[in-house]
Amino acid sequence: MQTVAVVLQEPGQLRLSSLELLPPSDGDISVDIEWSGISTGTERLFWTGRMPPFPGMGYPLVPGYESVGIVRESGPRSGHQAGDRVFVPGARCFKDVRALFGGAASRLVVPGGRAIAVDGLGEDAVLLALAATAHHAIAGHAIPELIVGHGVLGRLMARLCIALAEHRPVVWESRNDRRSGARGYDVVDPSADDRRDYRTICDVSGDSGLLDRLIGCLSPGGEIVLAGFYSEPLQFSFPPAFMREARLRVAAEWREPDLVAVRDLVRAGKLSLDGLITHRKPAGEAHLAYGTAFDDPSCLKMILDWRSCS
Repeated sequence: MQTVAVVLQEPGQLRLSSLELLPPSDGDISVDIEWSGISTGTERLFWTGRMPPFPGMGYPLVPGYESVGIVRESGPRSGHQAGDRVFVPGARCFKDVRALFGGAASRLVVPGGRAIAVDGLGEDAVLLALAATAHHAIAGHAIPELIVGHGVLGRLMARLCIALAEHRPVVWESRNDRRSGARGYDVVDPSADDRRDYRTICDVSGDSGLLDRLIGCLSPGGEIVLAGFYSEPLQFSFPPAFMREARLRVAAEWREPDLVAVRDLVRAGKLSLDGLITHRKPAGEAHLAYGTAFDDPSCLKMILDWRSCS
């Protein structure tokens, strides 16, 4: 069985390639992908060659962990049926290239347990991985009073604060063109915020140079949650952190319960994914899509449409 996939040959070099898929087992499904998202965090780091050492890393690789498609074939122990629409958080089904994270392809073979049903959702379902990332950072913890960054992840986190706790966070965004689009919360220029008593701050910016400033905005005993992905070492001045008895928490990648939780919130109408996908390209124009996703300031989220390739 063959697939067409985005392959990063090395940093800055991308092409669409025909790849052979590993045969499915009784617990697997094969999925004809309809849409996949381009991550401006991890995929940008692979594209630029700035990704820190990571398990399984190497080139050539198939990127992507935000794929949605229709089950083509289902094994008897897969838990899915042909015709189901599912979200696929990447795959390791290619014979000749690395899959990190393996979702940017026209057809995938994955264990049925890794895919979740998203019937009733369309292209917006590619955003579930980012929503689950936000959920993992805040569910079961203090809801952040300040969110740093108003990209897609920051917007989803702010919407989740309202959905889960009816709490309106403040969101910092230094770029003028990213301050619009708030729904029920305030987005401000960091230079205009002189508050110094935030109890919980969640950083989704990925800016490794912000810690000193964020510590200075904490109340005593406050917490900073690192929910972005940082390519440079993190460091901070100890005395201000000591004076505030500051706490740092790293939010790792989401888990399946987070994915199910946000899927159910969307289905229940409590979490909206509207207005976050701003750009779309046919998969055949992947080279243009990646350039736009990484370089166009107006692009919040780019998705590839694979339906003509399936």
